[in-house]
Amino acid sequence: MAASSVDITSSEDFEKFIDTTGNSLVVVHFSADWAPQCKQMNDVLDELTKDTRFINVRFVKLEAESAPEVSEKFGISAVPVFVFLRGKKEVDRLNGANAPELTKKVEHHASVAATALPAPEEDITVRLRKLINAAPVMLFMKGNPQEPRCGFSRQIVDILNQHGVQYSTFDILSDQTVRQELKTFSDWPTYPQLYANGELLGGLDIVKELVETGELESQLPKAEKLEDRLKSLINKDKIMLFMKGNREQPRCGFSKQMIAVLQDAGVKYSTFDILEDEAVRQGLKKYSEWPTYPQLYVNGELIGGLDIVKELKESGELESTLQG
Repeated sequence: MAASSVDITSSEDFEKFIDTTGNSLVVVHFSADWAPQCKQMNDVLDELTKDTRFINVRFVKLEAESAPEVSEKFGISAVPVFVFLRGKKEVDRLNGANAPELTKKVEHHASVAATALPAPEEDITVRLRKLINAAPVMLFMKGNPQEPRCGFSRQIVDILNQHGVQYSTFDILSDQTVRQELKTFSDWPTYPQLYANGELLGGLDIVKELVETGELESQLPKAEKLEDRLKSLINKDKIMLFMKGNREQPRCGFSKQMIAVLQDAGVKYSTFDILEDEAVRQGLKKYSEWPTYPQLYVNGELIGGLDIVKELKESGELESTLQG
């Protein structure tokens, strides 16, 4: 399981959140809804949360105007601004929309934190389990699928690609702690290591044997086509809302407003928390050709996001639209 970002819309909620972070690295994006560059950088932030190297980094999206006390405290006079915190103290910041520099700073401070504060034995065990279960099929290798850093890793990547296996990877060269501790955890001394549903299959030799015996596919979880899954979710109920959080605890201001509109309309609807499933979160944006959340569907058809729903309400068309 990778890191996740938190949407915060008030100074009070920010302070409560910071009290829970201890000495973890926290990256706060001070943003504004009206600024297109902030939306672009939020997409960058979402990509960083999927990087398993940053599993212990806490990412925060904070509306600067909705938390004036916090903005004043950190001297925010323009957006976007990224403030790096550890132990509630600022250790760095980045002004402006500069994706490469943001990635570079996160990499630097995450590696500094890992070096300066080695995790206790039980913590590394928890982290390894999270990494192993980050995807149905996880490959721990040297490098990445685009640039394998050893011949064995290159061969196993070729095999998985040739067999159309959907898998995620972790570069053990990027984290010396994971590289050493996973050998002990798995009782397997070499890399690459391939896991399926949290269980170790083995290294390159084992995978080759499974290919030769025709058993590879049976050892791997059968992946449901994402498009089929999306269609199933969209048609799960007559009115489906894909949002951040749920109706009891919306995790962003837009989702909260959408819930309020639907409740005022007095309709029955179901929700899906896109923060709980990264494949759905990214896949639905492409499937619907709608880049943001929340997304509202009626009878399997996309109505749109919050702005569209508000327009329908103002024009008096919302009720008939929700009735399909």
